[in-house]
Amino acid sequence: MKISYIGILSGLALGVLAPLLVWQGNPGNMGICAACFIRDTSGALGFQSALAYIRPEIIGIVLGAFIAALFFGKFEPRGGSAPTTRFFFGVFAMLGALVFLGCPWRALLRFGAGDLSAIAGILGLVAGVLAGLLVQFKTTFTLGAQRPQTKATGLLMPIFALALLGLLLLGLGGFEWVKFSQKGPASMHAPLIISLIAGLIIGVVFQKSGFCSVGAIKTLIVDKNSAMMQAIIALLISTALVNLALGQFNLGFEKQPIAHNDMLWNFLAMLLCGLCFTLGGGCPGRQLIKSAEGDNDSAIFVMGLIAGAGIAHNFGVAASPAGLGANSAAAVIIGLVFCALVAIFSRRSPAMQG
Repeated sequence: MKISYIGILSGLALGVLAPLLVWQGNPGNMGICAACFIRDTSGALGFQSALAYIRPEIIGIVLGAFIAALFFGKFEPRGGSAPTTRFFFGVFAMLGALVFLGCPWRALLRFGAGDLSAIAGILGLVAGVLAGLLVQFKTTFTLGAQRPQTKATGLLMPIFALALLGLLLLGLGGFEWVKFSQKGPASMHAPLIISLIAGLIIGVVFQKSGFCSVGAIKTLIVDKNSAMMQAIIALLISTALVNLALGQFNLGFEKQPIAHNDMLWNFLAMLLCGLCFTLGGGCPGRQLIKSAEGDNDSAIFVMGLIAGAGIAHNFGVAASPAGLGANSAAAVIIGLVFCALVAIFSRRSPAMQG
Protein backbone atom coordinates (compact mmCIF):
# COMPACT_ATOMS: atom_id res chain seq x y z
CA MET A 1 0.00 0.00 0.00
CA LYS A 2 1.41 3.35 -1.07
CA ILE A 3 1.53 5.95 1.69
CA SER A 4 -0.45 9.11 0.91
CA TYR A 5 1.24 11.93 2.80
CA ILE A 6 -1.30 14.56 1.73
CA GLY A 7 -4.10 12.19 2.74
CA ILE A 8 -2.58 11.62 6.17
CA LEU A 9 -2.02 15.38 6.54
CA SER A 10 -5.71 15.95 5.79
CA GLY A 11 -6.79 13.53 8.48
CA LEU A 12 -4.36 15.00 10.99
CA ALA A 13 -5.55 18.54 10.22
CA LEU A 14 -9.16 17.73 11.08
CA GLY A 15 -8.33 15.25 13.82
CA VAL A 16 -6.13 17.72 15.69
CA LEU A 17 -7.94 21.00 15.04
CA ALA A 18 -11.45 19.76 15.87
CA PRO A 19 -10.69 18.67 19.49
CA LEU A 20 -8.64 21.84 20.00
CA LEU A 21 -11.65 23.91 18.94
CA VAL A 22 -13.79 22.03 21.47
CA TRP A 23 -11.16 22.83 24.09
CA GLN A 24 -11.41 26.48 23.06
CA GLY A 25 -15.19 26.59 23.38
CA ASN A 26 -16.93 24.79 20.50
CA PRO A 27 -19.64 22.24 21.44
CA GLY A 28 -18.48 18.83 22.65
CA ASN A 29 -17.42 16.39 19.91
CA MET A 30 -18.33 19.14 17.43
CA GLY A 31 -15.06 20.92 16.83
CA ILE A 32 -15.82 21.15 13.12
CA CYS A 33 -19.11 19.80 11.78
CA ALA A 34 -19.97 21.07 8.31
CA ALA A 35 -23.67 20.26 8.62
CA CYS A 36 -24.14 21.55 12.17
CA PHE A 37 -22.19 24.73 11.46
CA ILE A 38 -24.16 25.40 8.27
CA ARG A 39 -27.29 24.84 10.41
CA ASP A 40 -26.12 27.44 12.95
CA THR A 41 -25.34 29.86 10.14
CA SER A 42 -28.79 29.31 8.65
CA GLY A 43 -30.28 30.36 11.98
CA ALA A 44 -28.31 33.59 12.02
CA LEU A 45 -29.62 34.27 8.51
CA GLY A 46 -33.20 33.82 9.71
CA PHE A 47 -34.04 30.41 8.21
CA GLN A 48 -34.76 29.06 11.69
CA SER A 49 -34.57 30.46 15.20
CA ALA A 50 -33.57 27.44 17.29
CA LEU A 51 -29.79 27.72 16.83
CA ALA A 52 -28.08 30.77 15.41
CA TYR A 53 -24.42 31.73 15.01
CA ILE A 54 -22.40 32.46 11.87
CA ARG A 55 -19.62 29.90 12.22
CA PRO A 56 -16.18 31.29 11.25
CA GLU A 57 -15.03 27.77 10.41
CA ILE A 58 -17.41 27.64 7.44
CA ILE A 59 -16.17 31.02 6.24
CA GLY A 60 -12.57 29.89 6.61
CA ILE A 61 -13.12 26.62 4.78
CA VAL A 62 -14.58 28.40 1.74
CA LEU A 63 -11.98 31.18 1.67
CA GLY A 64 -9.09 28.78 2.33
CA ALA A 65 -10.21 26.48 -0.47
CA PHE A 66 -10.65 29.48 -2.79
CA ILE A 67 -7.13 30.73 -2.07
CA ALA A 68 -5.70 27.23 -2.59
CA ALA A 69 -7.66 26.76 -5.82
CA LEU A 70 -6.27 30.01 -7.20
CA PHE A 71 -2.73 29.15 -6.11
CA PHE A 72 -2.78 25.62 -7.54
CA GLY A 73 -4.64 26.57 -10.73
CA LYS A 74 -7.79 24.66 -9.78
CA PHE A 75 -10.28 27.52 -9.85
CA GLU A 76 -12.56 26.34 -12.66
CA PRO A 77 -16.06 27.89 -12.79
CA ARG A 78 -18.50 25.22 -13.94
CA GLY A 79 -22.03 23.96 -13.39
CA GLY A 80 -25.48 23.59 -14.89
CA SER A 81 -26.04 19.93 -14.06
CA ALA A 82 -29.53 19.21 -12.60
CA PRO A 83 -29.51 22.13 -10.14
CA THR A 84 -32.98 21.48 -8.71
CA THR A 85 -32.19 17.84 -8.00
CA ARG A 86 -28.92 18.80 -6.37
CA PHE A 87 -30.72 21.38 -4.24
CA PHE A 88 -33.08 18.72 -2.88
CA PHE A 89 -30.19 16.32 -2.31
CA GLY A 90 -28.79 19.07 -0.09
CA VAL A 91 -32.14 19.50 1.69
CA PHE A 92 -32.55 15.79 2.46
CA ALA A 93 -28.88 15.35 3.34
CA MET A 94 -29.27 18.05 5.99
CA LEU A 95 -32.47 16.46 7.31
CA GLY A 96 -30.64 13.16 7.69
CA ALA A 97 -27.64 14.81 9.33
CA LEU A 98 -29.81 16.61 11.87
CA VAL A 99 -31.66 13.42 12.76
CA PHE A 100 -28.31 11.72 13.39
CA LEU A 101 -26.88 14.96 14.86
CA GLY A 102 -23.84 15.38 12.68
CA CYS A 103 -22.31 15.13 9.23
CA PRO A 104 -19.77 12.44 8.24
CA TRP A 105 -16.97 14.54 9.73
CA ARG A 106 -18.74 14.70 13.07
CA ALA A 107 -19.61 11.00 12.97
CA LEU A 108 -15.89 10.24 12.77
CA LEU A 109 -14.99 12.88 15.36
CA ARG A 110 -17.62 11.55 17.74
CA PHE A 111 -16.27 8.01 17.38
CA GLY A 112 -12.70 9.24 17.79
CA ALA A 113 -13.73 10.88 21.06
CA GLY A 114 -15.19 7.61 22.38
CA ASP A 115 -18.85 8.12 21.43
CA LEU A 116 -19.98 4.59 20.55
CA SER A 117 -23.44 5.81 19.50
CA ALA A 118 -21.74 7.13 16.36
CA ILE A 119 -21.04 3.57 15.16
CA ALA A 120 -24.61 3.08 13.90
CA GLY A 121 -24.33 6.34 11.96
CA ILE A 122 -20.99 5.40 10.42
CA LEU A 123 -22.38 2.00 9.38
CA GLY A 124 -25.42 3.76 7.90
CA LEU A 125 -23.16 6.15 6.00
CA VAL A 126 -21.18 3.25 4.53
CA ALA A 127 -24.43 1.50 3.57
CA GLY A 128 -25.70 4.68 1.92
CA VAL A 129 -22.51 5.12 -0.09
CA LEU A 130 -22.63 1.49 -1.20
CA ALA A 131 -26.27 1.91 -2.22
CA GLY A 132 -25.37 5.07 -4.12
CA LEU A 133 -22.53 3.30 -5.93
CA LEU A 134 -24.88 0.46 -6.81
CA VAL A 135 -27.30 2.98 -8.31
CA GLN A 136 -24.53 4.67 -10.29
CA PHE A 137 -23.05 1.52 -11.75
CA LYS A 138 -26.13 -0.67 -12.18
CA THR A 139 -28.72 1.82 -13.43
CA THR A 140 -26.60 4.19 -15.58
CA PHE A 141 -27.57 7.03 -13.23
CA THR A 142 -26.53 10.55 -14.20
CA LEU A 143 -27.31 14.14 -13.31
CA GLY A 144 -25.88 15.29 -16.62
CA ALA A 145 -22.63 16.91 -17.65
CA GLN A 146 -21.31 20.18 -16.29
CA ARG A 147 -20.36 23.06 -18.56
CA PRO A 148 -17.75 25.82 -18.16
CA GLN A 149 -19.17 29.05 -16.76
CA THR A 150 -17.93 32.61 -16.35
CA LYS A 151 -15.44 33.53 -13.64
CA ALA A 152 -18.03 35.84 -12.11
CA THR A 153 -20.33 32.92 -11.32
CA GLY A 154 -17.45 31.00 -9.78
CA LEU A 155 -16.79 33.87 -7.38
CA LEU A 156 -20.27 33.81 -5.87
CA MET A 157 -19.48 31.44 -2.97
CA PRO A 158 -16.25 33.21 -1.92
CA ILE A 159 -18.19 36.51 -2.03
CA PHE A 160 -20.96 34.88 0.03
CA ALA A 161 -18.33 33.79 2.58
CA LEU A 162 -16.99 37.36 2.81
CA ALA A 163 -20.55 38.62 3.28
CA LEU A 164 -21.01 36.13 6.12
CA LEU A 165 -17.80 37.40 7.70
CA GLY A 166 -19.14 40.94 7.54
CA LEU A 167 -22.42 39.88 9.13
CA LEU A 168 -20.55 37.95 11.81
CA LEU A 169 -18.53 41.01 12.76
CA LEU A 170 -21.69 43.14 12.80
CA GLY A 171 -23.47 40.58 14.96
CA LEU A 172 -20.62 40.40 17.44
CA GLY A 173 -20.69 44.19 17.49
CA GLY A 174 -24.34 44.20 18.55
CA PHE A 175 -25.97 44.89 15.17
CA GLU A 176 -29.65 44.17 15.89
CA TRP A 177 -30.50 42.55 12.53
CA VAL A 178 -28.07 39.67 13.15
CA LYS A 179 -29.32 37.36 15.91
CA PHE A 180 -27.06 34.90 17.73
CA SER A 181 -28.20 32.23 20.21
CA GLN A 182 -27.60 32.98 23.88
CA LYS A 183 -27.93 29.35 24.99
CA GLY A 184 -27.56 25.87 23.52
CA PRO A 185 -24.85 24.51 21.19
CA ALA A 186 -24.89 27.57 18.90
CA SER A 187 -23.93 29.80 21.83
CA MET A 188 -20.78 27.74 22.36
CA HIS A 189 -17.91 28.79 20.17
CA ALA A 190 -14.15 29.18 20.15
CA PRO A 191 -12.67 32.68 19.71
CA LEU A 192 -13.28 34.17 16.26
CA ILE A 193 -9.66 34.34 15.12
CA ILE A 194 -8.88 30.77 16.21
CA SER A 195 -12.00 29.42 14.49
CA LEU A 196 -11.30 31.36 11.29
CA ILE A 197 -7.67 30.20 11.13
CA ALA A 198 -8.71 26.59 11.73
CA GLY A 199 -11.23 26.85 8.88
CA LEU A 200 -8.62 28.38 6.57
CA ILE A 201 -6.21 25.53 7.28
CA ILE A 202 -8.89 22.91 6.63
CA GLY A 203 -9.92 24.67 3.42
CA VAL A 204 -6.38 24.84 2.04
CA VAL A 205 -5.39 21.28 2.98
CA PHE A 206 -8.66 19.68 1.89
CA GLN A 207 -8.66 21.53 -1.42
CA LYS A 208 -5.20 20.25 -2.18
CA SER A 209 -5.93 16.68 -1.08
CA GLY A 210 -9.49 16.42 -2.41
CA PHE A 211 -10.46 14.75 0.86
CA CYS A 212 -14.06 13.59 1.19
CA SER A 213 -15.26 11.11 3.79
CA VAL A 214 -17.77 9.72 1.30
CA GLY A 215 -15.17 9.71 -1.47
CA ALA A 216 -12.85 7.67 0.76
CA ILE A 217 -15.28 4.75 0.66
CA LYS A 218 -15.91 5.17 -3.07
CA THR A 219 -12.26 5.37 -4.13
CA LEU A 220 -11.30 2.42 -1.95
CA ILE A 221 -14.00 0.21 -3.52
CA VAL A 222 -13.99 1.46 -7.10
CA ASP A 223 -10.39 2.54 -7.67
CA LYS A 224 -8.64 0.44 -5.01
CA ASN A 225 -7.08 3.72 -3.88
CA SER A 226 -6.55 3.97 -0.12
CA ALA A 227 -5.30 7.58 0.05
CA MET A 228 -8.47 9.04 1.56
CA MET A 229 -9.02 6.01 3.79
CA GLN A 230 -5.54 6.67 5.20
CA ALA A 231 -6.82 10.18 5.94
CA ILE A 232 -9.76 8.75 7.90
CA ILE A 233 -7.48 6.45 9.90
CA ALA A 234 -5.18 9.39 10.68
CA LEU A 235 -8.23 11.44 11.66
CA LEU A 236 -9.53 8.82 14.09
CA ILE A 237 -6.14 8.21 15.73
CA SER A 238 -5.27 11.89 16.09
CA THR A 239 -8.75 12.74 17.38
CA ALA A 240 -8.50 10.07 20.07
CA LEU A 241 -5.00 11.11 21.12
CA VAL A 242 -5.76 14.84 21.30
CA ASN A 243 -9.01 14.23 23.20
CA LEU A 244 -7.19 11.98 25.64
CA ALA A 245 -4.53 14.64 26.16
CA LEU A 246 -7.17 17.31 26.77
CA GLY A 247 -9.35 15.14 29.03
CA GLN A 248 -12.19 15.13 26.49
CA PHE A 249 -12.25 11.39 25.70
CA ASN A 250 -15.33 9.58 27.01
CA LEU A 251 -15.77 5.97 25.93
CA GLY A 252 -19.32 4.65 25.91
CA PHE A 253 -22.88 5.16 24.72
CA GLU A 254 -24.17 7.33 27.55
CA LYS A 255 -23.62 10.97 28.47
CA GLN A 256 -22.16 11.85 25.09
CA PRO A 257 -22.44 15.51 24.09
CA ILE A 258 -25.21 16.37 21.61
CA ALA A 259 -26.01 12.75 20.68
CA HIS A 260 -28.81 10.23 21.14
CA ASN A 261 -28.93 6.45 21.26
CA ASP A 262 -31.72 5.60 18.82
CA MET A 263 -29.51 3.27 16.79
CA LEU A 264 -32.07 2.38 14.12
CA TRP A 265 -32.67 5.98 13.14
CA ASN A 266 -29.01 6.89 13.53
CA PHE A 267 -28.35 4.20 10.93
CA LEU A 268 -31.21 5.13 8.59
CA ALA A 269 -30.56 8.87 8.85
CA MET A 270 -26.94 8.45 7.82
CA LEU A 271 -27.94 5.93 5.14
CA LEU A 272 -30.00 8.79 3.67
CA CYS A 273 -27.00 11.09 3.98
CA GLY A 274 -24.72 8.58 2.28
CA LEU A 275 -27.14 8.25 -0.62
CA CYS A 276 -27.55 12.02 -1.05
CA PHE A 277 -23.82 12.67 -0.80
CA THR A 278 -22.91 9.92 -3.26
CA LEU A 279 -25.54 10.79 -5.85
CA GLY A 280 -25.01 14.53 -5.29
CA GLY A 281 -21.23 14.53 -5.56
CA GLY A 282 -19.75 14.70 -2.06
CA CYS A 283 -20.26 15.26 1.67
CA PRO A 284 -21.02 18.78 3.03
CA GLY A 285 -17.36 19.59 3.57
CA ARG A 286 -16.44 18.52 0.06
CA GLN A 287 -19.35 20.51 -1.36
CA LEU A 288 -18.06 23.62 0.40
CA ILE A 289 -14.57 23.04 -1.03
CA LYS A 290 -15.85 22.49 -4.56
CA SER A 291 -18.09 25.54 -4.39
CA ALA A 292 -15.00 27.59 -3.56
CA GLU A 293 -13.30 26.15 -6.65
CA GLY A 294 -16.09 27.58 -8.82
CA ASP A 295 -18.42 24.56 -8.89
CA ASN A 296 -21.89 26.10 -8.95
CA ASP A 297 -23.56 22.68 -8.68
CA SER A 298 -21.88 22.30 -5.29
CA ALA A 299 -22.98 25.82 -4.38
CA ILE A 300 -26.57 24.78 -5.13
CA PHE A 301 -26.10 21.73 -2.89
CA VAL A 302 -24.88 24.03 -0.09
CA MET A 303 -27.94 26.25 -0.55
CA GLY A 304 -30.03 23.09 -0.19
CA LEU A 305 -28.24 22.35 3.08
CA ILE A 306 -29.10 25.83 4.37
CA ALA A 307 -32.76 25.41 3.38
CA GLY A 308 -32.82 21.90 4.87
CA ALA A 309 -31.62 23.27 8.20
CA GLY A 310 -34.56 25.65 8.25
CA ILE A 311 -36.99 22.87 7.44
CA ALA A 312 -35.48 20.57 10.08
CA HIS A 313 -35.93 23.03 12.92
CA ASN A 314 -39.17 24.62 11.78
CA PHE A 315 -41.01 21.35 11.20
CA GLY A 316 -39.90 19.08 14.05
CA VAL A 317 -37.39 17.02 12.06
CA ALA A 318 -34.18 17.73 13.97
CA ALA A 319 -33.35 15.33 16.77
CA SER A 320 -31.88 16.31 20.13
CA PRO A 321 -30.02 14.51 22.94
CA ALA A 322 -33.50 13.60 24.23
CA GLY A 323 -34.25 11.64 21.05
CA LEU A 324 -35.99 12.03 17.72
CA GLY A 325 -38.09 15.00 16.74
CA ALA A 326 -41.81 14.61 16.05
CA ASN A 327 -41.24 14.27 12.31
CA SER A 328 -37.71 12.82 12.20
CA ALA A 329 -38.72 9.34 11.04
CA ALA A 330 -41.13 10.63 8.41
CA ALA A 331 -38.52 12.99 6.96
CA VAL A 332 -35.93 10.22 6.65
CA ILE A 333 -38.43 7.91 4.92
CA ILE A 334 -39.49 10.66 2.51
CA GLY A 335 -35.84 11.37 1.77
CA LEU A 336 -35.12 7.73 0.98
CA VAL A 337 -38.15 7.61 -1.33
CA PHE A 338 -36.93 10.79 -3.03
CA CYS A 339 -33.49 9.24 -3.65
CA ALA A 340 -35.11 6.09 -5.04
CA LEU A 341 -37.27 8.10 -7.44
CA VAL A 342 -34.33 10.20 -8.61
CA ALA A 343 -32.32 7.03 -9.22
CA ILE A 344 -35.13 5.57 -11.31
CA PHE A 345 -35.86 8.66 -13.37
CA SER A 346 -32.30 9.99 -13.83
CA ARG A 347 -30.98 7.11 -15.88
CA ARG A 348 -29.21 7.76 -19.17
CA SER A 349 -31.36 7.40 -22.24
CA PRO A 350 -29.90 5.49 -25.23
CA ALA A 351 -29.24 8.83 -26.95
CA MET A 352 -27.28 10.11 -23.93
CA GLN A 353 -25.25 6.94 -23.75
CA GLY A 354 -24.25 7.29 -27.37
